[in-house]
Amino acid sequence: MDYIGTDTTRMSTKGQVVIPEDIRDSLGLTNGTQFVVIAHGDTVLLKKIGRPSKEDIRRLFSESHRFAKNKGFTKTSLSRAQR
Repeated sequence: MDYIGTDTTRMSTKGQVVIPEDIRDSLGLTNGTQFVVIAHGDTVLLKKIGRPSKEDIRRLFSESHRFAKNKGFTKTSLSRAQR
């Protein structure tokens, strides 16, 4: 199950926000972790950027293969398109 936690924090005069320790620990956030910052209305969302897992890569290739097959692509047609 994914970690769900809530806490409060403040933004410093430099625009820095501290992520509470229990949340950092639960999500495995360490010094240097990079995030995408998304703003929508009055909501700010931080999404951790990381390397995709082998399973993520397998899923991506599987979905791509299924999409190509459903569209009628063949190895020959893809080879021709690459020329």
